[in-house]
Amino acid sequence: MTDWTPMTARASAWFEDLRNQICAEFEAIEREAGSDAAFQYDPWKRSEVDGEGGGDTGGGTRGLMKGKIFEKVGVNISTVVGDLQKDFAGTINGASAEQNAFSATGISLVAHMANPHVPAVHMNTRFLTTTKAWFGGGADLNPPLPYENDTEEFHAEFRAACMKHNPTYYERYKKWADDYFYIPHRQVHRGVGGIFYDHLECDDESAWERNFAFTQDVGRAFLAVFPRLVRRRLGLEFTPQDKRQQLAWRGRYAEFNLVYDRGTLFGLKTGGNIDAILMSLPPEAVWE
Repeated sequence: MTDWTPMTARASAWFEDLRNQICAEFEAIEREAGSDAAFQYDPWKRSEVDGEGGGDTGGGTRGLMKGKIFEKVGVNISTVVGDLQKDFAGTINGASAEQNAFSATGISLVAHMANPHVPAVHMNTRFLTTTKAWFGGGADLNPPLPYENDTEEFHAEFRAACMKHNPTYYERYKKWADDYFYIPHRQVHRGVGGIFYDHLECDDESAWERNFAFTQDVGRAFLAVFPRLVRRRLGLEFTPQDKRQQLAWRGRYAEFNLVYDRGTLFGLKTGGNIDAILMSLPPEAVWE
C-alpha cells in the first residue's frame, strides 16, 4: 500500500503557492482600480469529529477580501487528516464505516463581484486519500449578465489545459460540470459551466504525477483567464435592473451551495471551519 503522505505534502504546498499567486493578482486588480483592499488571512485548526482524539488533525487558512471590484472573495486552503464519521464514510470514495481514515488537501475559491457585468466564479482543486487516492476539482463561471465571448474564452482556456493531458478530458469534464452545477428545483444551471472532475484515481506514484500535473494546469488555467475577464468588464456601467438581476442569481448560487454542493457537506461533516466553508455565500442576495 502506497504511503501518500509525501504526495499530500507536495499537493498542499502547490495549493498554497497557487493561493498566493491568485490573491496577489486579485489585489493587483484592486490597486489598478484605486483600492487598497487586501486579503485577511485567518488560520484555523480542524475540530475533532465523531469522538476521535489525539494527534494533529490539521487545519487551514481562510483568505477573505472585500474590495471595490471584488465585493467578496474567499480563497481558502486546508490540509486535514483523521477519521470520517462512520455514517458518512460510506459516501466517500474508498471509505467505509470500518475503514474511515482519510486525508484531504485543497484550495477553494469563490468570488462575488461588485459590478454585475463581471462574472462570479468558483474554482476548487483537491487531493484526497482513503483506501484510495484521487484528485478532483474544476472551475465554473457564473455571470449574472452573460457575454458569449467571455464564456468562450473561459472554456477555451480549460479546453487547452485538458488537451495537454488527455483528448477526452474536456468534453467529459465539461459535461460533468453541466450536470453537477444544476439546480433541479429551479431547472436551471447556476452559470455557464466550465469543467468538473472527481475520483481521478492514483493507482501508483506515476499516476499520481500525471494527475497532479493536470490538476496544476487546471489552477494555472484559472489564473490565466479569470483576471482577464475581470479587467475587461470592471469599468462597464450598470443599471439598477442589472444589479437586481445579479442579486437574484446570487440567491440561486446560495441555494445550490446550501442544498446540493458536496464540498459544503464534506467540510461540515469533517470538522472544517464554518466561516471558511460558508465563505461561498454572497454578501447580498434576493429571492424572487
